[in-house]
Amino acid sequence: MLDKTEVKRIAHLARLAIDEHDGDGYQRDLTNILSLVEQMNNVDTADVVPMAHPLEGTQRLRHDRVTEADERDKLQAVAPQVEAGLYIVPKVIE
Repeated sequence: MLDKTEVKRIAHLARLAIDEHDGDGYQRDLTNILSLVEQMNNVDTADVVPMAHPLEGTQRLRHDRVTEADERDKLQAVAPQVEAGLYIVPKVIE
């Protein structure tokens, strides 16, 4: 089981503020999490094939076609400065 100084150190590294009266709960929860990770590390996965998703589904893709009208000229007509279809903006990074 983690002790209170370890919990405080972990909280400091994670930039978390923990109230003193909540310390016991964090200590118990973090110990349980680390114990679960240790159990998972001990599982033999030598014959397990890596997968991207647990379900054998395929993604339905939509057709790649234009669905919006080209309104660039209309939208750029109100811009302060435009050149070659691009908006000209002030330089902000040197």
